[in-house]
Amino acid sequence: MLNSIHRIAIPSILDVGKNNLKNIGYLVNKNGFTKVGVFFGSGLFELFGKQVISSLTDNSVDIVYQQEIDTISMDDIVKQAFALSKDIEVIIGIGGGKVLDASKYMAFLRKIPFISVPTSTSNDGFSSSNASLIIGGKRTSVNAVMPYGIIVDVDVIRNAPEKFLFSGIGDLVSKITALYDWQFEEKMGKAIMDDFAVMISKKAVNSFVRTQFSTIKDDFFLKELVDSLTMSGIAMEIAGDSAPSSGSEHLISHALDSFCEKTQLHGIQVGVATYLMSKVQKHRYERITKVFISTGFFEHVKTLSMKKSDFEKAILMAPSIKPNRYTFLHVQKYRDLAIKLLYEDAILKNILV
Repeated sequence: MLNSIHRIAIPSILDVGKNNLKNIGYLVNKNGFTKVGVFFGSGLFELFGKQVISSLTDNSVDIVYQQEIDTISMDDIVKQAFALSKDIEVIIGIGGGKVLDASKYMAFLRKIPFISVPTSTSNDGFSSSNASLIIGGKRTSVNAVMPYGIIVDVDVIRNAPEKFLFSGIGDLVSKITALYDWQFEEKMGKAIMDDFAVMISKKAVNSFVRTQFSTIKDDFFLKELVDSLTMSGIAMEIAGDSAPSSGSEHLISHALDSFCEKTQLHGIQVGVATYLMSKVQKHRYERITKVFISTGFFEHVKTLSMKKSDFEKAILMAPSIKPNRYTFLHVQKYRDLAIKLLYEDAILKNILV
């Protein structure tokens, strides 16, 4: 007998706005936490430490432990997690993907809440319940804990290197092709879509791609990007799977990660693969093209000297990355078409070498 309802975890705190680093202490205290462990990304204590520590102490929050962290080794993280004081009620991670994944997994191991404070928006990982760790020398996605809270300072996001914004844009727009892959899987009898997860993921990406902006550093644009990436993380939590946010375009990126000497940010690789797969799928490629041109995504990619030959190899490898999936790239004729487009499409010829 199937359960009639889902039981899912969603963040209790979601605060996206200006000067929000100053609000961390208030939000933590308001939610009943008085003893915290704080982890900063490498080099970030110098930038944000004083502000964060002052906010916490001014709001009667005791910092039991604080440290910069620059490892996503499973072994290192497990040791760190169980060395922490039992007094810690919540773990706060401040920074990019590494520290957020490490902090999230430590919270999972210790069975305590995790508060995510991203300083860039390079992908939807800050809002998801998964962590990307190094296990046995390989990057592996593992179950962790859904953030209890997500606190984002728009000013911090705006001042991060622009490449992180382009990466976030690429990762978010990829939901268009990912959802179409999921639909394809269901049509072929290989998967069952979760209607509510589909709705959330569609709302996230559609709201974003219709956003009016002057520059990608506009307050409203940045808030829309963060909100939409957050919704993407929640869609995966609802589905209990990455399918609402990850399809053939992500398989290409994962393949690139496995053999390229010089990889690019996840969302950059995914964004290029999203454009390619939208042409293969014949699905919303006009909208994707418009977004990538208007935001400057394509122009940024052009500066990176990414190779067509690497993408060709990644396309051929894609089905083996997740053999349990059945995306467009799991079908020979679509792999052939993707490779053909790689060398014939005008935009891809322009942005790749």
